[in-house]
Amino acid sequence: MTLGTHRLRVLRHARFRRFLLGQTTSLLGSGMNTIATTFAVLRLPEGGVNAVGGVMAARILAVLVVLLLGGVFTDRLGARTVMLAADALRFGSQAVLALLLLTGSVRIWEVVVLAVLLGVGEGGFLPGLSALVPGLVPEDELASANALLGMARPMASIVGPGLAGVLVAAFDAGTVVAVDAVSYGVSAVALVGLPVARAQAAGRGMLSELGRGWREFTSRTWLWVTTLHIGLFNFLLWAPFLVLGPSIAEQRLGGARAWGLVLASEGVGAIVGGVLLLGRNPRRGLTWSVAASAGWAVPVAALAMGLPLVWVAGAAFIAGIGAAVCTTLAATVIQRDVPAEVRGRIGAFDSLGAFALGPLGLALAGPVSQVVGAERLLGFGVLWQVTAVGVVLAVPSVRRHEATPHVGGRVAVH
Repeated sequence: MTLGTHRLRVLRHARFRRFLLGQTTSLLGSGMNTIATTFAVLRLPEGGVNAVGGVMAARILAVLVVLLLGGVFTDRLGARTVMLAADALRFGSQAVLALLLLTGSVRIWEVVVLAVLLGVGEGGFLPGLSALVPGLVPEDELASANALLGMARPMASIVGPGLAGVLVAAFDAGTVVAVDAVSYGVSAVALVGLPVARAQAAGRGMLSELGRGWREFTSRTWLWVTTLHIGLFNFLLWAPFLVLGPSIAEQRLGGARAWGLVLASEGVGAIVGGVLLLGRNPRRGLTWSVAASAGWAVPVAALAMGLPLVWVAGAAFIAGIGAAVCTTLAATVIQRDVPAEVRGRIGAFDSLGAFALGPLGLALAGPVSQVVGAERLLGFGVLWQVTAVGVVLAVPSVRRHEATPHVGGRVAVH
């Protein structure tokens, strides 16, 4: 077996190939949708920048609100069932939006309502990822499966917006939104072909099941500590980077094209990071995951130091590699160490904790930077991230976390 064949052996599983194709198609459609919806809202009579922000905020808030319910229903009904319902909702919301755009009868409140429905679908879909993938591949190939799934997102983020721009210019935003709706249909078809996992018996009630999930989540110190770490990273480092980066690029790096290069460099780095992980199964996956999260500080430091574009883009490439290692190995550890009957709820708590402070960070970054200065705010985020990585790695349950192979291919995590 050659090295290349060894690294891609996870693709020999037909069910995983099917799911990967559906996910990649769906992510590509989502990458196109963001550009199309933005331009559609900007061109509405009552549209504008504030309206774009309102639509995006409505979608994100819907995701956060629904995440925990999605986790409960994933564990109660099975991941495939909930993900199919989520894809149906996403397909329907985008099909209606495409119809309204193509007929020229859309109003801003309708876009907001449909964005909320899209967010509800996304919030229902996300918890199923942690629960579904372990049923598609052997445990010793989970890291490779997660790496390939992780590579699909940056690929879509690079290809999707560019393709959407071409299609919006050649046709209109409604056509692109229609393509996004079709992509959710492809995802649903891929899910239909997967086996139905045995659903767990329902608990005493929704709150009881959430309580069980919360106890499982908080009983693992390594889990809630690393989730808090990522949540504060999004709040203190990445949100200011996303808000202030375009402004700094406009002032001294070359404008929108330069910022697009920075984001594309991060995406390429994430793809490279995913390739490096293929065929690898590190025993200390959690340690590597936390250490790799330091990579996110590199492009922020480059901006804070006033470095030229080539250095910022190179730093973003490094951050992309770190992001791929961090997210892939973190997902793999959770899938191996969390009981199957609570994976949906654990995935929901993990996602909620990681992203809940993100919108607040995006809202505060601009006003705070006007008081303390953009470079100082970014510099604080860098200092926070580097320090936090050291602190988290010093936590015993994180530092000692290790996957130990057992007879028969099972993996126990300590």
